[in-house]
Amino acid sequence: MTTPGPTTAEQPWPVRTVTRKIADWISRLGAVWVEGQITQISARPGTSTAFIVLRDPTADVSINLTCATNLVRSMEPPLTEGSRVVVHGKPSFYAGRGTLSLRVDEIRAMGIGELLARIERLRKLLAAEGLFDPRRKRPLPFLPGTIGLVTGRASAAERDVLTNARGRWPAARFRVVNVAVQGVSAVPQVITALGTLDADPEVDVIIVARGGGSVEDLLPFSDEALCRAVAACRTPVISAIGHEPDTPLLDHVADLRCSTPTDAGKRVVPDVAEETQRIGQLRDRARRALRGWVDRECRLLDALRSRPALADPHSPLRRRAEDVEALRERGRRAVRASLGTEEAALSGIRARLTTLGPAATLARGYAVVQGVAQDGGTSVLRSVADAPPGTRLRVRLVDGAVRAVVSDDDTQGERR
Repeated sequence: MTTPGPTTAEQPWPVRTVTRKIADWISRLGAVWVEGQITQISARPGTSTAFIVLRDPTADVSINLTCATNLVRSMEPPLTEGSRVVVHGKPSFYAGRGTLSLRVDEIRAMGIGELLARIERLRKLLAAEGLFDPRRKRPLPFLPGTIGLVTGRASAAERDVLTNARGRWPAARFRVVNVAVQGVSAVPQVITALGTLDADPEVDVIIVARGGGSVEDLLPFSDEALCRAVAACRTPVISAIGHEPDTPLLDHVADLRCSTPTDAGKRVVPDVAEETQRIGQLRDRARRALRGWVDRECRLLDALRSRPALADPHSPLRRRAEDVEALRERGRRAVRASLGTEEAALSGIRARLTTLGPAATLARGYAVVQGVAQDGGTSVLRSVADAPPGTRLRVRLVDGAVRAVVSDDDTQGERR
């Protein structure tokens, strides 16, 4: 059979050629082991082929399986929708309907031990990446404005969270997003709900709540994709999954782990009665502290008022006035004594000056003879040579002065 050439709009391939080529290419693929969760089983009596839909637990992806009906019926325990399995098969393409399926020749149910082992390996991986580090956990707001709640529709977990939270704080506001909390659609729905609430600026904290259940029922809350989605949330997340003994991986990644949904309702908001009592206690403490401070200040004022400076403020002023007056009197006496001493010294000097002065000499009968110049100036004569005949003289006596003229006769004088 010849191989058709390249296709063009004028020379297209028929459908049978395309499906044959796809089938030839897929038939060259080898067998693979695949893990997933069964979402649908169709094994009708009287048929030799069973049809199964296998879904990825963490993504909205599924694949059809075909196998012998006896293979399904021989499984112990029987396969049911929601079972986690590992299958071995080879991809095949059915050209008649153009569908791809996995032809399975072996199915292994995943037991609890194997599931727990896988969870433990994932726990170690996430811990090594630091997703469990207490330092990355964010503190919860004291009083959140809006609380996001991710839980099952009309579930006991939802009722417990709402009842306990509103019982403690009646004004608490919730934004509830109902999702599947078990089964194949639980993980994608919870991740979508987390993204919606995390993007809401009014939501201050998110609670992921579910009631108790078996290990298989709680498997979605140990899923790697869900754990990483919680770690990536900017809003603090509270995990309230199952009962006290239940510890899915979500508990380690969340910012706060609560043992039950009831515990989450109690811890997400404060108790209004306790806060009212605490406010009353703080008011009493503040009142006592204020009263104590006022009492201390009053005692201090009383002590200050009882001191002499404030009890009789005029007394210090009087004492200071008396001191000033005494100092002024001492100053007067000192000045007077100093003036008396200086006056006595001055009198002594005056007496000496009087005794030694020319007036005293004149009083004893002496006279001072001065020559009078033409311009009226005078000069004391100290020698007869200074008074030639005709010299005008001024003779100063004790009680006045007389004028004279020097004559030729030394024995006579002319009084003028």
